[in-house]
Formats: sequence, C-alpha cells, structure tokens
Amino acid sequence: MIKYIRNKQIRIINSISLDFKREKFLERLKSPNRLVGLIGQRGVGKTTLLLQYLKEDYKFSQFLYFSADDVYIINSSIYDIADEFVRVGGRVIVIDEIHKYKNWAVEIKSIYDSFPELLIRFSGSSMINILNEKYDLSRRAVISYIRPLSFREFAKLYSNIDLPLLRLDDIIKDSSEISSSLALQYPNLYKIFLKYLQFGSYPFFKEDEIEFKNKLFNALDKIINEDIPSINRLHYEHLSIFKKFIAKLIYSKVPYKINISALSKEFGISSPTVNNYIDILEDTKIINSIRKYSSNISNKPQKLLFGNTNILYTFADEFGVEANIGTVRETFFVSCFNRKDIYYSDIGDFKIKKYIFEIGGRNKSFKQIKDIESSFLVIDTDYSMDNSKIALWLFGLLY
Repeated sequence: MIKYIRNKQIRIINSISLDFKREKFLERLKSPNRLVGLIGQRGVGKTTLLLQYLKEDYKFSQFLYFSADDVYIINSSIYDIADEFVRVGGRVIVIDEIHKYKNWAVEIKSIYDSFPELLIRFSGSSMINILNEKYDLSRRAVISYIRPLSFREFAKLYSNIDLPLLRLDDIIKDSSEISSSLALQYPNLYKIFLKYLQFGSYPFFKEDEIEFKNKLFNALDKIINEDIPSINRLHYEHLSIFKKFIAKLIYSKVPYKINISALSKEFGISSPTVNNYIDILEDTKIINSIRKYSSNISNKPQKLLFGNTNILYTFADEFGVEANIGTVRETFFVSCFNRKDIYYSDIGDFKIKKYIFEIGGRNKSFKQIKDIESSFLVIDTDYSMDNSKIALWLFGLLY
C-alpha cells in the first residue's frame, strides 16, 4: 500500500505550484501541534495548502499523502497504513477528505496515541461532519477553518497584483490615501473587484470562469443533499426546508430578518428546530447570521446573509433572478469580518468595535448617520478622497 501511495503522491506533489501561497493558513499547518485539521467548503483550497506544506518543508521519504476517498484507501485501514509508514521511518502523514472514511475520528485518535513520533494533518470538506466528530479529538486536534479567498488574495492570484494587508484601524485612519493611491497604481483594480464579487472567493475559478457558478452550485447542492442529512439524520422531506431558507434570502431585497415563530408556522416545524436548521446552515458557511447590537446583546441571530457574494450570485442565477446590489454590498462587507466582531445596528447598517458603518452606492448620503460619532459611509466606488467615505473594496484587504 505504501508503494502505491508514494507513486501517486509523486505525481500530485510535482503538479503543485508554490507561486501563490496563503501564508496565514500554511502557518497553521506548520504548528508544533501533532494533530492539525483543516476544514472549509469544497473548492476553497485545502488540498493545495496540504500539498504546499509538504512540498515546502519535507523530503518525499518523510511524508505520506493520500485522499480518504481513493478507491484503494476507502476499504483499507488508515491505522494499518500509518503503522506501516512509521516502520519505514515516516514523519508526517497527511489525509485529505478524511470525512469520506468511516469512523475516521476513532482511527485518527488511535494513530495519535500509538505513534507519538508522527505528525498528523488532515482535511475535510464536510465541515459539519468534522465539527460533529471533533469532540472525540478535543484534547488532541487543532481544527482550523480555511476561509474563502479575500479580495486581496484574489487580486494576487488573478492579476498578480500585490495589495497591502490592512488592519481595520488602518482603513479608518487613511482610507482616502490608500484607496486613491492604489486606484492610481492599478487602474483596473475596481473592475477586478467586480469580478471577485462574482467568482473570486474560490481558487477553482482559474480552471474555468464560465463554468464557475455551475461548479459552485454543485458543491453547495452536495452540502444540502449529502452532508447535512448524513450527520443530522433528517427526514428527506426536511431538506426542502433548507432550500426554502435559501429562497427567502434570494428574494429578500435587504438582509433577511428572522422571525422564528413565523418560520415555524410556515415550515410546519418547531421553533427549536428552526433555530437548529439556521445553526446547521451557518456551520456549513452557506449563510452568515448577524446579531443585533444593543445593551443586552443576544446570541440569537436576527438577520441572515449568504456566506459570500459568490454564493449569492450563484443561487440568484439558479432561481433566475437578479442579485440585489444592496444585498451584494452588505454580503461582501460582512464576509470580511469574523461573526463575533460584527453586529447589525439600528443606527447605520453595522457596528464593529466603536465604529458605525452605512453601506451604499457612490451617491449614498450621510442622512442616516448624520451627527453620529465614529460613523462612516462605505461606498461602492473605485476610490474616495474623503476619509469619512470608505471605498467598499478596501475591506477585502483585511486578510
């Protein structure tokens, strides 16, 4: 088995380029922790990260890479493979798409406990599967979520443009200087941003831009029809409820405001089940749920947006409707931040730290945030000469 795996991994590793690397996420694989797992949606680049990690840091003889859905692996024991590998002096074992392997968590735990000299790295595209099983590995595994490409990363991969990595405070302080200088340096930057909104969140756009949305839809459909029912043991007829949630977001002209009791009545399920299904959709990263900022902040989500604009555009195409541009802008803005850091607000649209942000087009006025301290317009334009008006795309440089 080791010989078969090594022959195959040589071909795979040789095909991997190191020209574009997501250093932040590679560093997580280089952690001193013995057991590190990557989760993320299909097509987000987990396999590439694993292979770059091996190609950059190890000799062929030191590592073993294979995918758990390989026809020769799926009916084998990954524990036995690890045992054989350690006997010939192996140092690092990397298992891709681990969720495809039955009882994977049990065998990974046994490998970890039996071979203390071995580094173990794995990935899984079924995030809810990994999250469901991780509790068995809680003392052992470090699980890292791989985010979709930021606009900054897309610009590098798509046009070889090196944009700076910014902090939120950098944007607040110098937005006009940064946006105007970058727009002058890269005249097509805003056009590249518009492409990013359509197809830039997942690296597989490089294979075929035209078929991108079909491929992304198939990946999302697989989450709903395979991943969710496999873990949550849902009745098949309940899968239509997840599709109804998606339809509500598509047809909503503003971020969808949640009314649990109304949804419970409409869908014919209990309120706790509605909340559970929203949590499931958020675990898959198909949606982002936003809490409201108030003196008594609740953990319950009160508005829903898609996880990124590519998902929004893809589902809009599938439903045969045009994506609402206001929702596109807000979806992009929210996707640039961690869920725990952003709230929706009755004053303006969103609150992050002490700052209030109102999102809109280039002609948006200050009417809704007039005289509000630490408030800013975020406008969909190529650049701004006013620090109180921030170009929307700048927030795509936060990672």
